[in-house]
Amino acid sequence: MRALIQRVSSASVEVEGKVVGRSGPGLLVLLGVGQGDGEDEAMLLADKTVGLRIFSDEAGRFNHSLLDVGGSVLVVSQFTLYADLQRGRRPGFSQAALPEVAAPLVERYVAAIRARGITVETGVFGATMRVALVNEGPVTIMLDSAAFNRSRGGMS
Repeated sequence: MRALIQRVSSASVEVEGKVVGRSGPGLLVLLGVGQGDGEDEAMLLADKTVGLRIFSDEAGRFNHSLLDVGGSVLVVSQFTLYADLQRGRRPGFSQAALPEVAAPLVERYVAAIRARGITVETGVFGATMRVALVNEGPVTIMLDSAAFNRSRGGMS
């Protein structure tokens, strides 16, 4: 799984002209599910997302997490995080999980964050969405479960 995380003062997502989710201050998470991803990856990225220390303390240092600042989260599914441009200029998405696999894993990720007492809103899986945000900092972090798995020698 891949999560592009942006620290925001506000974010919202629209479907067919109606706001279906919003956050702020907190995080906007664009979440992609790849081939072979499962519940372990969803739980790992949820834990990393909640624990990221990307909010400033009194000295301006990144010392606070989402839990510390009481922020909220907007999660928007985004299969394009698995774009492959090795051949030509049109991206291929064969590395992205099929919708019937990806949708439940996005929900599992969301549920894991909610279980920590954090307010989470979402877009609509598979819909054409318009995302608006005010990136605070700006701070943008990419998390990839495959990188964590390699550094740990695989999932247990």
